[in-house]
Amino acid sequence: MTSQLRDVPDAEQIRRAPKVLLHDHLDGGLRPGTIVELALAQGYEDLPETDPGKLGVWFREAADSGSLERYLETFAHTCAVMQTREALHRVASECAQDLAEDGVVYAEVRYAPEQHLTAGLTLEEVVEAVNDGFREGERLAREAGRRIRVGALLTAMRHAARSLEIAELANRYRDSGVVGFDIAGAEAGFPPTRHLDAFEYLKRENNHFTIHAGEAFGLPSIWQALQWCGADRLGHGVRIIDDIEVAEDGTVKLGRLAGYVRDKRIPLELCPTSNLQTGAAPSYAEHPIGLLRTLHFRVTVNTDNRLMSGTSMSQEFERLTETFGYTLDDMQWFTVNAMKSAFIPFDERLAMINDVVKPGYAELKSAWLFSQTAATSVSSLEQG
Repeated sequence: MTSQLRDVPDAEQIRRAPKVLLHDHLDGGLRPGTIVELALAQGYEDLPETDPGKLGVWFREAADSGSLERYLETFAHTCAVMQTREALHRVASECAQDLAEDGVVYAEVRYAPEQHLTAGLTLEEVVEAVNDGFREGERLAREAGRRIRVGALLTAMRHAARSLEIAELANRYRDSGVVGFDIAGAEAGFPPTRHLDAFEYLKRENNHFTIHAGEAFGLPSIWQALQWCGADRLGHGVRIIDDIEVAEDGTVKLGRLAGYVRDKRIPLELCPTSNLQTGAAPSYAEHPIGLLRTLHFRVTVNTDNRLMSGTSMSQEFERLTETFGYTLDDMQWFTVNAMKSAFIPFDERLAMINDVVKPGYAELKSAWLFSQTAATSVSSLEQG
């Protein structure tokens, strides 16, 4: 798609633009102030900082290690304060409100129920607390003049042995706010094929799942996620770039796996800032998203962990527009890609695209055109 409006949108236009988020971790997006308050209420004394501002900085700096394993260690603190129904409900509600305020109209937020059981909750109670929180957040956002729909993805930890149990849990709640399944955690040494029974179960149940693959580990992780496990989407998938060869004259040759991913329109849940933090990409300019977008892969833009990365969907798009000169047309392309790839029924995806996403961008483009016309008229009058 060739953009017709070549002017890069400003921060306010980006914030107002409707955005779709497919890869966001609930325990990676808490407000620092909420963490401090929950820690105090629950008697958790291991926070590295008790001042919300300093705590937010600590999370970002701790995540900037270039190591996925070190990055994942920061979650010990967020999960520690998410062990009661009240805490889970609050965190989920605030998540929905924060995303809506940032212009996100549809989000799939993932979390691992097995990581929230230390205070005695059951898996079912965890899911119901989070679902209720999302619904409250949607309602409060609506009352504030914003609209958002949030679906939950239940995640199993790839180093643990509860994936089939969590898959069955996701299937039981599929008509009550849970839209799919995921596995996450350190990739190296924990291939997705360890969880084949869960994926085979979900396929038999005609359910949806995504797999964290191709982030810290390379092409074998992606190949296994797709060809052995049957993933609908790739969580990150950034290392697919390793199967793409760019010659000195600029010509591009796709390997068999990269060609399969592109031709089958397999969605890539790319998270630019997070990828820099974990060493999956050296800089925004060198992030594979630029080439993958040019080659028309099914690319989506995501936040991963808003707290650890100090980011939001608007900030991700701001960095991309600054780096690659993306326009509102480009933003719409990414957003439609994401909505097409969501785990809700086709008619509902289509309605979101036609009734929310496209009209939202059309309004922004119209406002831009009128502002350009006004600026041109003023300039002509001054010259005359």
